[in-house]
Amino acid sequence: MAESIGMADAAEPEITFERRGAAGIVTLTRPKALNALTLPMVEAMHRQLRAWAQDASVTRVAVRGSGGRAFCAGGDIRRIHALGQAGRLTEVMAFWRAEYLLDAYVKTYPKPYVALIEGIVMGGGVGISLHGDVRVAAETYSFAMPETGIGFFPDVGATYALPRLPGRTGTYLALTGSRIGAGDALQVGLATHSVRAADFGDLLDSLAEGGDIAATLARFAAPAPETGPLTLERETIDACFSAATVTGILERLDAEGSDFAKNTAATIRTRSPTSLAIALTQMQRGPSLSFPEAMRAEYRLCGQVMRGPDFYEGVRAVIVDKDNRPAWNPSTLEAVDFAAIEAAFADEGSGIPRFDGSEGPAA
Repeated sequence: MAESIGMADAAEPEITFERRGAAGIVTLTRPKALNALTLPMVEAMHRQLRAWAQDASVTRVAVRGSGGRAFCAGGDIRRIHALGQAGRLTEVMAFWRAEYLLDAYVKTYPKPYVALIEGIVMGGGVGISLHGDVRVAAETYSFAMPETGIGFFPDVGATYALPRLPGRTGTYLALTGSRIGAGDALQVGLATHSVRAADFGDLLDSLAEGGDIAATLARFAAPAPETGPLTLERETIDACFSAATVTGILERLDAEGSDFAKNTAATIRTRSPTSLAIALTQMQRGPSLSFPEAMRAEYRLCGQVMRGPDFYEGVRAVIVDKDNRPAWNPSTLEAVDFAAIEAAFADEGSGIPRFDGSEGPAA
């Protein structure tokens, strides 16, 4: 019989864990919040994954979201914003540390790890899915790393993963924060399989039977979804986003002149200049970094951003007040402190976690 485990201190569970046959199943159960991650959820998931790793009767793990609208829309940004505004930066950094440790463990997980992605997958949701072995996209799959629009930067391992996508597609996603569907995700490798959302329940039952995972996924495979701009505009993306600076990218988009290029340039110009500078540096430095090195750089960058103004202003404008009129500081790319950004990539053994998958959650 399956056993469900919820968060003990919550009236309704935020996350549940179930043993079903050979499978350990994680379900994010905050549908009204688009399954956004809280610190207790992150730590509970990390502990359970470690327990299943030691359980010989569990031969694979599956992760899914509830409610149909989202797999996971990211971290609980409202709470992080409130804590930061109150000066409680130790608690803020405790969340990022725990989240990044979980992502690092997913990356190194010793058993097959299958993410069933229905609806939105952003930010923290990318961290607990992209680094696993199998990413199954439903027809409603919607991927984005929209952090430059809220004064943050693409994190949860994006420094490692996005620049390794084909061509300059990762740079496009990092700077613009644009959403893509299942067709584009499959083309660039963000998703590995396509299965109808209506079949996810039966797919889980079949995975629980313990048979060959590849064969099981093949039985449920859906027709290839239609592609979108990431595929159709690939030539323009590669040509424009190969420029060495954000200013250079904008100049190339302006010169290209198509509707896609104009709209893309207009989007970039609404983003935080500091966030854009960080994101492009990530894409340029990422290919030479190991996963742990990339995560350590992101942790340092996170500390910088949490002490600056743009994250709080971006969240205010986009999520809290919803006026969509952030006043970025600095307001231009020319005024960004590039030296501070580069300093975050100097791995000098500063006492931060290794992020190599060996470290567990907080006791």
